[in-house]
Order: sequence, then C-alpha cells, then structure tokens
Amino acid sequence: MCRHLGYLGPERTLHSLVYEGEHSLETQSYAPRMTQGCILNADGYGVGWYRDGAPVRFRRAQPIWTDQSFREVAGAVRASCAVAAVRSATAGFPVDESCAQPFRAGSWLFSHNGKIDDFGGAEGRLRELAGDLAGVPDARAPVDSAPLFALAVRHWRGGASLGDGLASVVGEITAFAPGRYNLLASDGTSLAATTWGDSLFVREDADQIRIASEPLDGDAGWKAVPDRSLVTAGLDAGVTVTPL
Repeated sequence: MCRHLGYLGPERTLHSLVYEGEHSLETQSYAPRMTQGCILNADGYGVGWYRDGAPVRFRRAQPIWTDQSFREVAGAVRASCAVAAVRSATAGFPVDESCAQPFRAGSWLFSHNGKIDDFGGAEGRLRELAGDLAGVPDARAPVDSAPLFALAVRHWRGGASLGDGLASVVGEITAFAPGRYNLLASDGTSLAATTWGDSLFVREDADQIRIASEPLDGDAGWKAVPDRSLVTAGLDAGVTVTPL
C-alpha cells in the first residue's frame, strides 16, 4: 500500500531523488519488491519540498511513470529536504489528487504507507481524537490517511516534536484499530518515520540522510528498520531508531 521516501541533505534535484537508482521510487510505482497487499502503486503520486522554509507540493492522480512533464520539471527543481510518495489506493477510496500525499500543514509534510482496517468502524473515534482542524484542507481528504494526518498535526501544534507526534498517532490508533501504520514526516530541517506492518530502510551518509520504504539501489549502506520502530533523523543529530 504505497511507497514513500524522505531526504535531508545538500540541495539536489527532485529528478535525482525520484528517478535515480535501479530501484528508484518511480520503479517502485510499477515494480515494488517489498510492499504488502499490492503489485502496483499507480493511483497517484506527490512530491513535497521546501522553498524559503515553507512546504511546496506537486501532486497528481495519475501513475508517476506516465507523467513526462513532471520528469522534465523535476530536473529544474532543487531541494535540501523532501518527501515523496507513490500511491496504491485502498478499496473504497477514490483515485483523486486530494488523496495523493504528502499532505501539508504549516511547515509539516506527511505521508502514510498502509491502511486502517475497518476504517468505517474507527473513523468516528479517530476524528474525535483529531478534533476540528480549521484551515487544514488535507485533514478532510476522502482517504483513511487524512485523520491520521489531522491527529499528527494536533500533536505537533500542541508542542510535540516531529517524532513524538508520529509515535503518539501510532500509539492511539493501534489501541482500537489494527492496520499498517508506516508514517513519514518532515518539518524542513528533520525527518521522522514509523514502521508498523511494512518495510522501511534508512541510509545515512556523511552529509545526507534518506528514509525509504525500499532501498533505492543495491548499496550496502541501506539498513532495514525493525518493525514497530520510530526513526528520527537530523543532519546534526544523525539517525536514531527506538522501539514503539
């Protein structure tokens, strides 16, 4: 159910982040190796990055491999922090640009790889926990990821760190709704991610950090993150993995 990646480091083109590597994010859209429950991630895609400290997004409802215009534009845009995702729509939710991630609020970008089992039975309680987030349109997108995002924003606005916000979301939702909850977020200067039911890998080099659902290439520097873990990453602090 979807694949995503986060990047933090020196400025590089979006093209290099999304298309480079023998198992790039684009390749994962039509030939994922480790995904749970789907063989294609063809129901949309999105890339978010930062300009003057504010997140900017490009999202579409089509498969990323069919969008030659974005492939060209991506070579002209550079970013030092980015989140990108390709989508496999869960049954019952529309293939619509509003459902493509990353979602955005304030300085935060957010992506959910997974699904909420029995979303209909859990939605009311989840939205009650998240509260009414006026001015955050993505919190009302017609997809199960949206209330998870809303809950994360509520925690971040309440003062939680990027990682603590994601950990709180996973702790709360798993108390009453089983599912797969691999979450990824950025605030422009750091990354955080969770593993809960699906694959995640981290690669930390001297000047950059990448977090991805699957390794983007065959380099031995990619390290698997244990299931039910929280990853926090910053260029000064490095990468930390803790159990959830």
